[in-house]
Parts: sequence; structure tokens; C-alpha cells
Amino acid sequence: MYQTYGYAAQDAGSPLAPFEFQRRDLREHDVRIDVLYCGVCHSDLHQARNEWRNTLYPVVPGHEIVGRVVETGSGVTRFKTGELVGVGCLVDSCRSCPSCAEGLEQYCENGFVGTYNGVDRVSGDVTFGGYSTMLVVDEAFVLRVPENLDPAAAAPLLCAGITTYSPLRTWGAGPGKKVGIVGLGGLGHMGVKIAAAMGAHVVLFTTSASKIEDAKRLGAHEVVISKDPEQMQAHANSFDLIVNTVAAQHDLNPFIELLRRDGTMALVGAPEHDHPSPQVFNLIMKRRRLAGSLIGGIAETQEMLDFCGKHGLTSDIEMIKMQDINGAYERMLKSDVKYRFVIDIATLKQ
Repeated sequence: MYQTYGYAAQDAGSPLAPFEFQRRDLREHDVRIDVLYCGVCHSDLHQARNEWRNTLYPVVPGHEIVGRVVETGSGVTRFKTGELVGVGCLVDSCRSCPSCAEGLEQYCENGFVGTYNGVDRVSGDVTFGGYSTMLVVDEAFVLRVPENLDPAAAAPLLCAGITTYSPLRTWGAGPGKKVGIVGLGGLGHMGVKIAAAMGAHVVLFTTSASKIEDAKRLGAHEVVISKDPEQMQAHANSFDLIVNTVAAQHDLNPFIELLRRDGTMALVGAPEHDHPSPQVFNLIMKRRRLAGSLIGGIAETQEMLDFCGKHGLTSDIEMIKMQDINGAYERMLKSDVKYRFVIDIATLKQ
């Protein structure tokens, strides 16, 4: 067993606080990783505060993890000590269902094992995430991080990056396609960067005029203030794809009306409460699709990392100390971050 230090929430009403626990001994195909950086995802806050009503306490959040391999099990073939690696939202799945067989472990029909707040398929222990000094993970769920990327700014790619890359790739974002990104937060800013790098014409939707300049800096060709009906109407029936990253309840109809015939709006934001049901005729009359997308499988996540390495894409981050996590949560609720907090795990070791 490996003595590990982290930060955990003990119940829904408690702030995160120091927490000491044991990582498992290495199994044959396990990799032990010294964590360098961990991104702070809105899901971490939802789980810490039990807003999805499924949290297993104590909970150590964190699934945007970059670190270095420090030890490998006897059967490990894919990684060597010293390599820069990442761990995202998954650390296991059944590996035998149709989805797993297709490399879509995130849709495992028997339930994937989350990096935290999951249940280990072998031991039955609850998994603890990346707000910690080390991880022990099966090599099949470890990713190789391109060495040309800043490791701290690469950490959010393991969730925010793949969450936007997957629908952009699935629905064919690229040259000649008009792609909308709704919301300029942790997910949205990566969606803008990735869609632009894919060669699409990118339009950012925001409620805040103060974000126009930043959206264009990130790669948006146009910015639409979504609460302005005239600006919205100017884009009616024109989008091939809209990726909606907003994690708060809102009316979907104004965005559905912007889709061309056979256009798709993919929801990737995960609100605490469901959106109001959209108007059926908005979908029927132009064969539009309202879809959802969940992170990505391991192969697609590696593809995304390689794509970001090729194009030099990372997240815009604000580095914080582990001790500042509770304040970061409060700021995140106010959208007071551009655009992802990343924890320097060295501050936890201190």
C-alpha cells in the first residue's frame, strides 16, 4: 500500500480538507503516478456537494490529472518510469460489452469506474481522484501526454478537452462546416479552440458582451449575444452543429432554431436540474437532432491529446494551491476564472 495525501469532502455541507489514505499495491498491469497537476472541473463541485445525489463520502475529487510514471506492475508494456501521462474521468470498465469492444468505454453497458466516486471492480473500494499526491491506475486507462505541451495547462484536456473534442469529431466539424459553441467557460473555451483548429467556421454564443474580445482571441470567427433576438435571428437555419456547454438550466429552443436541416445540437453541460423540454416542431420540421455526448473513450482521448499536441492547444488556466480549493469552488460558481483552475499538487506535498 502507498501512503497518499489529498483533500476530501466528508459530507455535502463540509469544505474540502486534508485527508490521508492508502493507494492499493500494484497489480500486474498497474501504473503508479506521481500527480503534478489536477484541473478543477464543475463536476468536482457537483460531486463534493452531492448535487447529483450519488456521492460516496468521503470523496476525493479530480479527474483532469497529469503526472509522471514512477513505478509499473510486472505486466505493464505501454509505459515506462519517467513518462508524462494523464488520467481522465475513467479508470476501468467491463471491457467486454459492445461499447467497450468499440473503444467507447464511457458508455460501458455495465457501468464504467469513475476516477473518483466509483467502485473498484476487483476490491470493491471507492475510488479517490486527483486532488492527491499519487494515483495507481491500470495502464489501459492511462494516456500519454505530448511532451511539447505545458503539463499544467494540458491537465484540463483530460475532461474539458475530450468533452468538446468528441462531439466535434462525431458530428464532423471541419472545413466548410458552421459550428456554434454555447458558453465560454472551461468547456466552451476548449470547444472554440478545437473547432477552430479543425478548420470549422466557429461562432461563440454568450450572454456577456465582455467576452467578445476573448472569444475571438481564442479562435471564434463571430460572437453572438444570445439574449439579443436580432443577433440570434440573423443566424437562423444556418448551423451544422452546435455544442452546448452550459451547465445551468435554460431554454434550448432559440438554439435549435439556428440549426439547418439535419443539423445537430449536442449537449455536454451537465446541469443540476433538467432543461425545459424543447418544442417538438422545432425538431420535426427540419429533421434536426438534439443529442448528448459524454467525454470520450480511451482511444479517442489519446487521439485528442495527439491533436492538441500537433496544434499546440492547451487550456487557459489559473494555477492555485491545494489549500485554496474551497475559494476556487466559490469563484467557479460565479464564473470568475479564465478558464480553468489547475491545482499545483506540489503545494499539497508541502
